Amino acid sequence: MMMPSGRFLTRAMAGAAILATALAAPAPAQQAPQPAPAAAAASNTFDAVRARGTLICGVNTGLAGFAQPDSQGVWRGFDVDYCRAYAAAIFGDPTKVRFVPTTAQNRFTALQSGEVDVLSRNTTWTLSRDTSLGFDFTGTNFFDGQGFMVKASTGVKTAKELDGATICVQPGTTTEQNLTDWARATRIRFTPVVIERLEEVVQAYLAGRCDAYTTDVSGLAATRSAQQRPADHVILPDVISKEPLSPLVRQGDPRFADVIKWVHYMLLSAEEFGITQANVQQMLQNDARPEVQRMLGRGGDLGRMLGLDNAWGANVIRAIGNYAEIFERNLKPIGLQRGPNALWTAGGLQYSPPFR
Repeated sequence: MMMPSGRFLTRAMAGAAILATALAAPAPAQQAPQPAPAAAAASNTFDAVRARGTLICGVNTGLAGFAQPDSQGVWRGFDVDYCRAYAAAIFGDPTKVRFVPTTAQNRFTALQSGEVDVLSRNTTWTLSRDTSLGFDFTGTNFFDGQGFMVKASTGVKTAKELDGATICVQPGTTTEQNLTDWARATRIRFTPVVIERLEEVVQAYLAGRCDAYTTDVSGLAATRSAQQRPADHVILPDVISKEPLSPLVRQGDPRFADVIKWVHYMLLSAEEFGITQANVQQMLQNDARPEVQRMLGRGGDLGRMLGLDNAWGANVIRAIGNYAEIFERNLKPIGLQRGPNALWTAGGLQYSPPFR
């Protein structure tokens, strides 16, 4: 039986200087790119996308359940479905989207430079990012939190038992700062193993270069589900941060930002009103729910207010379904439950403004 708190101390002594720094040094500033020189181009993102005939969507390089190409090279996942929903809203066709893989380090540069039109990947909405990068966050589509994963063979049951451990983490992320803040607050000593690419940090954890791997719980679940023996890995119960994940766009084009924002609200409201991919045509004929009729384009002029066809909402649901369908299709298979991502009517945090 391993000792509960000192099990990792022998290895940690080799990195004493790093441990001391983690405890004593001020929290590292987030690595934030400067606002894009081409930010003026954001004012016509919506028009440029329409003229091009294709939406360019920045996604993860490969995260099970969120964004990953299948064996045929077709991108699948929660964030990918959001990209297809945007294309369905803008063009009436969910296939008019091109996916650009981005890392934690280059994702902001890709958006700032115009390489992508929208970033739909696991990115936390924070004050510094909201105010200093020249971006607009468009609504939390997944409420997450940072956790830890260890091999079951370690016998570790809680994060407080990681004193003296080596911990794998990606740089340039809120995860890196949260880890240092948590260690300082709990007096936990650790040695960071900092690796940029997701695939490489996971391999380092699997190869035993670190005792634990930390990232958002959703990312841990995705990594765990992709292993040959998922039961060999344990996601600890500790959640050490709030990580509201949100798509983001460049500032300067409020119309485009509104489209991205209201697509999310359409998915939530469709679930709330029971509109699904299978019954959307039937719901179009249901005159008993005025808000449903406005959402689907049979009443009012809400689509034109966004610069879209009034049938944009029906096009979105017809193409990919509602929020629950996206979640069930992509995230339930990797072991994630709705939790805070349930609708407000079911005790969760997901909530849409009204369509009126």
